[in-house]
Formats: sequence, C-alpha cells, structure tokens
Amino acid sequence: MLSGRRLAIALLSALMLLTSGCASMTRRDPVEAYVVGIEPLQGAGLELRMLVNLRVQNPNDAPIDYNGVSVSMSVQGRRFASGVSDAAGSVPRFGESVIDVPVSISAFRLVGRAMEVLGSESTGKIQYELRGKLGGAAFNSVRFHSKGEMELPKGLAVDDSTNRN
Repeated sequence: MLSGRRLAIALLSALMLLTSGCASMTRRDPVEAYVVGIEPLQGAGLELRMLVNLRVQNPNDAPIDYNGVSVSMSVQGRRFASGVSDAAGSVPRFGESVIDVPVSISAFRLVGRAMEVLGSESTGKIQYELRGKLGGAAFNSVRFHSKGEMELPKGLAVDDSTNRN
C-alpha cells in the first residue's frame, strides 16, 4: 500500500508525463495533396489499376516522416478509387514530395460514374474529392483532404440548348 506522500509523488509524476506528451503534439497546418499524374498498371479481371502520383506539400516547420500511404478518391460525391502503399519517406519542412500510390477501380464503378456524368443534365463540370493519410508512428499520422471541380472536355458535356427544335 502506498503512503499518502508516495501516492502524491506518483500522481504528480504521471501528470507531468501526460502534460509533456501533450506539449509535444503541436498543432500543424494542413498538408496539401493533389494528383499530378496517372499511369496505367496491369489490372485483373474487372478492375482498372493505376499508379497515382501525388504531390504532397508540407507547410510546417518540421518534416513529416511517413511509413505507408492510403488514398481514397470520390467523383460526384461517390467513391471512385482507393489504394494503399507501404512507401516510406519524408516530406521536408516547407517542402514537397511526389508519392506514388497504386489505386484500384472496379469496372462496374467506372462505367456507373461515366454514365452518371454523361447521362445527367451535366454542367460540364465534375466534382472530385481526395482523402488520404501518411502513416506515422503511434499518433503521428498526417491526414490530407482536397476537393474541387474540373471541366469536361468540350463535346463530352451535355448541352440541352442545342437539341431543342
């Protein structure tokens, strides 16, 4: 059984360890990531495989060391592709790195998204979203998220004004 004094010292020591651990978890500015290239990979059966090149920008004063990457892409608000990689490396402080991640797309999902975009009353724009994580030790994983829209090439966008009699 601990005496009152020993119990107080043990609690104080535990409190100091907890607060020093929280102090080391400094707030980071959000990491920026976007697709800079796509290369075809060999797929199997009813899947399409691609190697996605992600440019990851670190606006923070400390490098981001990672050991593993995961990414998920959505088009028009619906999941489109996902992938993981056991790549390891570092994104330098106030720097950037290109990280390659293989992703898979179901052929059914690809056809479904294409039909949704082309068959709806399209504005000629596709909304996309990219979410991912750079895996780190314990609580040091860094998540990223970006979204935006891109225009369909002319001729793919549906324009009902030209089809009226």
